[in-house]
Amino acid sequence: MLEINKSYVLDKNNNLIAVQIPIAEFEKIEEIIEDYGLGKLIEEVENDKPLSKKEALKYLESIGNKNVGN
Repeated sequence: MLEINKSYVLDKNNNLIAVQIPIAEFEKIEEIIEDYGLGKLIEEVENDKPLSKKEALKYLESIGNKNVGN
């Protein structure tokens, strides 16, 4: 489990209003979330039929990608 070093921010009435974490830990959390999301996307399409090269190029052209080589 990722240990997160937290510092709490209080307002003038001692109410918790925010949490600060070191940037390196924030970046690690971002990476974990992105990896999780990518894994979910892979699961969604794992049973889809792959596109042929011709189909893929046609699709890329339809979405405006004009920098695709043959």
